[in-house]
Amino acid sequence: MAGVTTGAGVASVTDGTFAAEVLAAAGPVLVDFTADWCPPCRMIAPVLAEVAGELAGRLKVVKLDVDVNPQTQAAYAVLSMPTLMLFRDGEPVMSLVGARAKARLLRELADVL
Repeated sequence: MAGVTTGAGVASVTDGTFAAEVLAAAGPVLVDFTADWCPPCRMIAPVLAEVAGELAGRLKVVKLDVDVNPQTQAAYAVLSMPTLMLFRDGEPVMSLVGARAKARLLRELADVL
């Protein structure tokens, strides 16, 4: 499942691949902490796919299913889904909770990209 691309460039990461795919990434990485049972997670998935396509080369977008990857969820104290966490140089630099429109997400990301 690691590195599996879904939609327009949103890859799935796991507890086992998180360090290599996110923490060791050369550029910024937006992690979508998600769950299959979460309606807002399903709402934001197409937004993230569009953002991944539009910002390809500037931002890597990945998703992590918290139900099957509890170690990473616990390590970053993620309690609500969806939580979007932006990592740069292996460190979280921004955390956003809840679904949002693409325009709002792009505005929020503009400050840190």
